[in-house]
Amino acid sequence: MDAQRNRSLRLRVVTFTAISLAAIIVGYFLLKPSDELPVYHPAQLDQRLVDPSVKGTTGEHHISDFHLTDQFGGNFTLNDVGRRIIVADFFFTTCATICPKMSVQMERVQQAYEQEDRLLLLSHSVTPEMDSVPVLAAYAALHRADPDRWRFLTGDRRQIYALARKSYFAAMDEGDGGPDDFVHTENFVLVDQQRRIRGFYDGTSAKDVDRLIGDIAKLLKEKSAS
Repeated sequence: MDAQRNRSLRLRVVTFTAISLAAIIVGYFLLKPSDELPVYHPAQLDQRLVDPSVKGTTGEHHISDFHLTDQFGGNFTLNDVGRRIIVADFFFTTCATICPKMSVQMERVQQAYEQEDRLLLLSHSVTPEMDSVPVLAAYAALHRADPDRWRFLTGDRRQIYALARKSYFAAMDEGDGGPDDFVHTENFVLVDQQRRIRGFYDGTSAKDVDRLIGDIAKLLKEKSAS
């Protein structure tokens, strides 16, 4: 009887230990922070960021194509981006408030990935009528922009404003891109190689841009593993 009780006790101890170990393992994987970034769609965002024309749309959201002009005077479209990750912002060269801070932080992103061919920075002028090709070229030189890593875009005002509001969801205000409209936003937007939005960041904050730099690394690993 004693041997039987001992075997029963050992069995209960082993069973309890196995269940406890399984619970610990499951809990670890449930609580472990995920390295995968979210994919943002209009319904998931602060609705103040979503243009009324896009509200209620279903399915995956992708950045729209565009036809703009870069700091070298060349045509630049989504095809020229290729299969690269995008970090996008909206600025103007005469801005004396948030834009200089944003450009300095974008320099940091460029420096962090100066050897990375799978990343492209896109800075869109919200005053394209003033930010001509020579003006953008001078601004790019001021911020040591590598042409293979960082493009400054000008062109049709309505198209740029539509990109800010309907593609990148970078601005909270509404407007039609007309002469009296104005976009002024500190947002940096991270877009993956499938043209999906994966993150929003305060481009005036070094701490938030540190987070962006880390998230770019996650996207690069995500693509490598796929």
